[in-house]
Amino acid sequence: MVNLKINGIPVSVPEGSTILEAAKLANIRIPTLCYLKDVQCVGSCRMCLVEATGARGLVAACVYPVSEGMEVKTNTPKVRKSRKTTVELILSTHKKKCLSCVRSMNCELQKLALEYNAEEDRFGTDHDLKPIDDLSPSVVRDNSKCVMCTRCVAACAKQTIGVIGPKHRGYAKVIGSPFDASLAHTSCVNCGQCIVACPVGALYEKSDVANVWGAIVNPEKHVVFFTAPSIKATLGEAFGLPVGTNVEGKMVAAIKQLGDVQCFNMDLTADLTIMEEANELLQRIMKGGKLPMFTSCCPGWVKFAEHYYPEILPNISTCKSPQEMFSAVLKTYYCQKHNIKPEDLYVVSVIPCTAKKFEITRDEIGHYTDAAITTRELAKMIKEAHIDFANLPEEDYDAPFGEASGAGIIFGATGGVMEAALRTAAYVLGGEGAPLEFKEVRGTAGLKEAEYEIGGSKIKVAVANGLGNARKVIEQVKSGEKDYTFVEVMACPGGCINGGGQPYVHDEVRNSIDLKAVRAQALYNADKDNKIRCSHENSAVDTLYKEYFGKPLSEKSHELLHTHYHQRNKY
Repeated sequence: MVNLKINGIPVSVPEGSTILEAAKLANIRIPTLCYLKDVQCVGSCRMCLVEATGARGLVAACVYPVSEGMEVKTNTPKVRKSRKTTVELILSTHKKKCLSCVRSMNCELQKLALEYNAEEDRFGTDHDLKPIDDLSPSVVRDNSKCVMCTRCVAACAKQTIGVIGPKHRGYAKVIGSPFDASLAHTSCVNCGQCIVACPVGALYEKSDVANVWGAIVNPEKHVVFFTAPSIKATLGEAFGLPVGTNVEGKMVAAIKQLGDVQCFNMDLTADLTIMEEANELLQRIMKGGKLPMFTSCCPGWVKFAEHYYPEILPNISTCKSPQEMFSAVLKTYYCQKHNIKPEDLYVVSVIPCTAKKFEITRDEIGHYTDAAITTRELAKMIKEAHIDFANLPEEDYDAPFGEASGAGIIFGATGGVMEAALRTAAYVLGGEGAPLEFKEVRGTAGLKEAEYEIGGSKIKVAVANGLGNARKVIEQVKSGEKDYTFVEVMACPGGCINGGGQPYVHDEVRNSIDLKAVRAQALYNADKDNKIRCSHENSAVDTLYKEYFGKPLSEKSHELLHTHYHQRNKY
């Protein structure tokens, strides 16, 4: 342990710790901009400069190691002047459209500028307005707002995609793609982790809010919303509620107040996905199909495989994602049952994921979803409608698509799809008394593996979250090092609860708590409190099979609930 003082407060930290880590233990805040826990620590922005004994000049707290007897001062006039100047220099090249920016009132640069009383024009306004790249169906890039923190570059590299990076040098430096290509023309998988990492409004999702409002006020449209499993655990953050607050009832009530709309539960088609996927897995096992079988719920992961590992496409489940299953059910079964023309039904998916915006453009899916809006976009609509979210009375989802099992709920966390599938597979193979919880596949570790004996059969499973970990699993399978039966992959670290469309969280919160774990726990708590825990126990799913699909993997289910994949160029 190393002993030091920060602003006169004694602190003892492990050897090798940085000043920033030591300050956190002493409950002393040091501002940062380029630093983001689990993403990047390079000390390039110079916002975290402090005075430290033994150092020549100011040092970057996020990278400077502590030493025995060191004394650190974080709030001297020299430090404050340096930070203020840094903010003002950044502002001199920043497109200051704060009032209309997607990050207004939730921007790290704006926050720092207010804290240090920065003069936005002290060094003039010397920047060229750069073209906005909005060709991607998911991610918009506005380099005129970029502060060159490179957090987006680090996030993309961590995903092992690397389609963006610094270009040119010095004052001319910008973030871009090779040959000035649009993100739409690269092998970007639309995961949106660059958006999550960006501290300002230089990266954001392509919005469908205006289109959804247009449909709501159109008397010829019958509008239905359905919400993904993780939304209930994250939407509250956009309204000041603590991280991990389950706001399902308030969320449903808020959506219904947006206009003459219905609100359904996508957890139901998570259950439907499990019925198809678990039976597909059992069929592959019994009939000698391609193993291991990989999950197909995550469109970012599927696109990653199409670009980088087309040889494993036959191993990916043919099941559509819960989003696309629900939209197909609505535009067929629901429309027929209620005498609605499919073209008059406007289907809105509320999702944690920017890749879902890309997914609805895939021709092989069927174009059943009219709009996919992120958690942030839903929050924006609720605020536009002046709805007092925190004080709303709770309401239930609308029939006939309101019921869901606990297995469907945990889809939003890494390991949740695997556990949900194992519950149903265990029941099919083992009958009554099959286990309900498979805790070995839970948690936010990037890679988890387990082996289970179910109904006399041994099943080896792996769970990967984050595409860097997905790459590791694929390479192990290809080399023969691992012989898994079933593999779950989610593109985003932590799964959907940390998706690219989730609410913006200030760096101080993201750097101080395990955001992924706290959000995921809300889903596991909801699962535990649910009356039904397994997908095969969902009576609404049972009704769908009895009235429309017949049975899992039937001809009708293959027509509407399954899809195929194709190789894409790697740029």
